[in-house]
Amino acid sequence: MNKKLTLLLLFFTTLGFAQYGNRDGNRIGISAGISQTTLFTNNFKASPEMGFAGGLSVRGNYYNNWSMIYGMQFFSNNFSLQSTFNQDIKYNIQGVQVRILFSYNVVEDHVSLDFGPVLQVNGKLKVDPTDENRILKGTLLAANQIVDISPVSGNFYLGCSAGSKTIRVVLFYEYGFTNILNKLNKDDALKVLNNGDTFKGNLGSINGQVIINL
Repeated sequence: MNKKLTLLLLFFTTLGFAQYGNRDGNRIGISAGISQTTLFTNNFKASPEMGFAGGLSVRGNYYNNWSMIYGMQFFSNNFSLQSTFNQDIKYNIQGVQVRILFSYNVVEDHVSLDFGPVLQVNGKLKVDPTDENRILKGTLLAANQIVDISPVSGNFYLGCSAGSKTIRVVLFYEYGFTNILNKLNKDDALKVLNNGDTFKGNLGSINGQVIINL
């Protein structure tokens, strides 16, 4: 996975500087901020937790009041699932996102509405060693038995940004329209421990970031 992340970083850095050379409204942005993420699922009782993300993007003029944004974000998000004794078990998910967004300029160079698809590459879920053997509420599953999630998922992005040409505040929401737990369904033994139910879960994340345009 580290090789994939390195290749993606090199690609977007090269693409960004190539676009920057055009100087026709295109801008390279460096962003960072916090997130609150949860897992929407009927299999477990989930709660949101705080995380963070940051990355690179390039905004370019497209047509009239429309722009396009393409970029990459590294993220480290968290959510909690409840154990049989009502304890919160925190899960961490790390990975990288590739975005291609449409942007409508409400006020040119100052306010925009952004939306579009996001491709997400995921690592395995991480759980604290002290929680690995705790049983998830409503199942016979240990906490560490559900960490091998789907390595690729898709999100839909909806957000807005406001500020100046150089510094903007970005608020956005991402909803995972693919089942991030689908890989677990390939193991029949895990489904038995999950009361015979199919694993299904979709990530949702609220993000606030600051972006600096070079």
